[in-house]
Amino acid sequence: MGIKPGLAVIIVGDDPASQVYVRNKERACEECGIYSEKYALDASTTQEELLSLIEELNNKKSISGILVQLPVPDHIDEEKIIEAINPRKDVDAFHPINVGKIMTGNYDFVPCTPAGVMELIKESGIDVCGKECVVVGRSNIVGKPQAMLLLHNNGTVTICHSKTKDLKEKTKKADILVAAVGIPNFITGDMIKEGAVVIDVGINRLENKKLCGDVEFESAEKVAGAITPVPGGVGPMTVAMLMKNTVRAAVINKSK
Repeated sequence: MGIKPGLAVIIVGDDPASQVYVRNKERACEECGIYSEKYALDASTTQEELLSLIEELNNKKSISGILVQLPVPDHIDEEKIIEAINPRKDVDAFHPINVGKIMTGNYDFVPCTPAGVMELIKESGIDVCGKECVVVGRSNIVGKPQAMLLLHNNGTVTICHSKTKDLKEKTKKADILVAAVGIPNFITGDMIKEGAVVIDVGINRLENKKLCGDVEFESAEKVAGAITPVPGGVGPMTVAMLMKNTVRAAVINKSK
């Protein structure tokens, strides 16, 4: 079709974790043959300057997807930045229009991490239909869209969070448990049903600089039927889904 996908990644400031994520995305573009542009902006960049750059990229034909690496500095309104991105170029699927489409099931893009989780489930031969699915976490980026995707696949979904009463009672019922609460080692083996599928979305750095997930892996592994590691589980899938969304965006924008 003569379509060349192009991804623009914007990073504001020098947050170390964000720098790593951006490098991973650049590397993935190179490996997939996707054209990419990186805009590394100083932490003092104003909101108006950032909005101006987004508008420029919205109109740039060689760019099919735009990603602003979060978090942004405190003086910038994250919501306004997300809303400024053309929904057809919103490869993170954070724009309110794309969020609404996920609710109805008639979506163009899905946030990359929940999409990666669903791909892992599918490729592992796990059928969601009729299963008890528990999502621990309610963020707009992971928890809420994750619940919707499981629901669209005919799972029976419960959304929990750090303030849920009797959390253990709820997680113990899960055939599929997705941990996305952002608290290190929050889910322990005694909270997991024997043979359950456990997907750990969390990535946390401990005081000793080691990475860990939201699931205490050692105790959980003894109970779970299948479990994702951290790092190396959901993370690579998130980047892969970003590449998929960028290709999808190229096709959508070509047809407009």
